[in-house]
Amino acid sequence: MSDPAFWEQPEEAQKIAQEVTRLKDSIGQHRELAVRHSDLATLWQLGIEEADESVYTEITASIAGLERELEQAALTLMLSGEYDGNNAILTLHAGAGGTEAQDWAQMLLRMYVRWAEKRNFKVETLDFLAGDEAGVKSVTLMISGSNAYGYLKAEKGVHRLVRISPFDASGRRHTSFAAVDVMPEIDDSVEITINPVDLRVDTFRASGAGGQHINKTDSAVRITHLPTGVVVQCQSERSQIQNREQCMRLLRARLFELERQKQDDKKAELGGEYQAIEWGSQIRSYVFHPYNLVKDHRTAAETGNVQAVMDGEIDLFLEAYLKSDLNTQG
Repeated sequence: MSDPAFWEQPEEAQKIAQEVTRLKDSIGQHRELAVRHSDLATLWQLGIEEADESVYTEITASIAGLERELEQAALTLMLSGEYDGNNAILTLHAGAGGTEAQDWAQMLLRMYVRWAEKRNFKVETLDFLAGDEAGVKSVTLMISGSNAYGYLKAEKGVHRLVRISPFDASGRRHTSFAAVDVMPEIDDSVEITINPVDLRVDTFRASGAGGQHINKTDSAVRITHLPTGVVVQCQSERSQIQNREQCMRLLRARLFELERQKQDDKKAELGGEYQAIEWGSQIRSYVFHPYNLVKDHRTAAETGNVQAVMDGEIDLFLEAYLKSDLNTQG
């Protein structure tokens, strides 16, 4: 690293510095857990030698806490993919069904925001298209935090809801769908060639609820990549320049994901397997009626505590997916 030319590349230097920090944190966590395990073993042995039953409650509580941290550490070790450490760009699209599906997309949006907040991740809304009467038609979030993409990549696919619709006066049961797309944020160190002549840039007035803060200028930006047909848009910033920058971030990620999907499809074709992500091939079902159950159809992970899941408790499914993905790779 003594080559002066290397330090003239701040992106590379920052990337290596981040990796060094990550490794130091991992080693520090391992050492801390090992010390705590040793201390508990010593305390247990002293309790036996002195026949002191009072330490039993303390040790039991400490072991439970240590087990939870070990499970979390093991989950982190599964995040070994090239882009697992990156921030995540998560997009929700309501399926067919109008207000019912748009309300379901809103419920999923709340679930992911709650999950991110529990991890102290930063959540930024890049684009938001409100539903006609309630809910959302589509929304794009940037979720920033350690291994955000590594965790959330498990959520890509179609999510199905079964419930008694609050919008149906007859109290009938409805099935709704929403699609979740997850991509890693791609930094400048990954070469993505975008020719300006291949872009069509449109500006429009950002939508809002009205009032004194409504945007009165054409600050929202929509960019179409003509060769692929990929369309991205952003209206979260007040400045057209800032929205354009956000759009380019989204476009880089989508083009990267598109190329990676092509490679994955080719591998699957050669291997004789392909699982399409489309309406009807849901990855997870959320049943509110006639019973309570959330079940992941890829891993068979399930829970009857539907409310906890909708409040952001989705680690059960993320961990099951990471374990199954690790077994598949092995």
